Amino acid sequence: IGGHVLLEGLPGIAKTLTANLLARSVDTRFSRIQFTPALMPTDVTGSSVFDLKDNAFHFRRGPIFSNIILIDEINRAPAKTQAALMDVIEDKQLTYDGQTYAMEFPFFVIATQNPVEQEGTYSLPEAQLDRFIFRIRMNYPDLAGDQAILHRFSNDFDTRRSHDVKPVVNPQELARMKSLIEQVYIRPELLNYIAAVVHNTRNNGDLFMGASPRASLSIMKASKAMAAIRGREFVTPDDIRAVAVSVLNHRIILSHEREMEGHTVEEIISDILQKVEVPR
Repeated sequence: IGGHVLLEGLPGIAKTLTANLLARSVDTRFSRIQFTPALMPTDVTGSSVFDLKDNAFHFRRGPIFSNIILIDEINRAPAKTQAALMDVIEDKQLTYDGQTYAMEFPFFVIATQNPVEQEGTYSLPEAQLDRFIFRIRMNYPDLAGDQAILHRFSNDFDTRRSHDVKPVVNPQELARMKSLIEQVYIRPELLNYIAAVVHNTRNNGDLFMGASPRASLSIMKASKAMAAIRGREFVTPDDIRAVAVSVLNHRIILSHEREMEGHTVEEIISDILQKVEVPR
């Protein structure tokens, strides 16, 4: 549906592995960029290189010129590098020295960050967080999950089984799927319901900052995709509620009072979904 994803979780819970395996399931190009405090914008976008053969400068494309891009620890790089990345994410093109380079379809960025270890990091501003359609928070597995991980890799120290993952879809099929998702029907009443939910975030005493119109569009797109995944040609209120938390949780800010009381944005979003009347 044209959005990008921010994976947030503690170290060691397979954020990077998840992104790698997803990339392997698509028959397209993949690149990984490890963000560090020393990373410069040109390390991501590319730069001009002088060619002695023709005595001229040529643009050498950076790792952002790919189809599926994993940005590891996006909050490790300084603000100017983050801003360069976000410009490409938003426009799906890059202008360098007067020349515009368009990104090929699919163009999908998966960024990861650690929410706890903040020393030496540069938090993403709200305007940049808004560029991601989802923020998915990954937690530690439960006891049964830990046991399953140990049994699965007890004889596979180097995770060789991950290499068994083969592509199951190509860019042409993805483009066709995107077109089908766009055709999923959503009633005008449900569009109004989405607008009411987002509007409530802007007029809510529990929140310091509400969600933007981009959030409304993201909920609409994501709910259509959810309906298609569930095998339907039309959106229901359950589809909207299923995606609302992941779409909104990084776009709103708690009021100081609610934050001090220990509330979470997920709780406030759930309250809003309960309060706003669902169309019949």
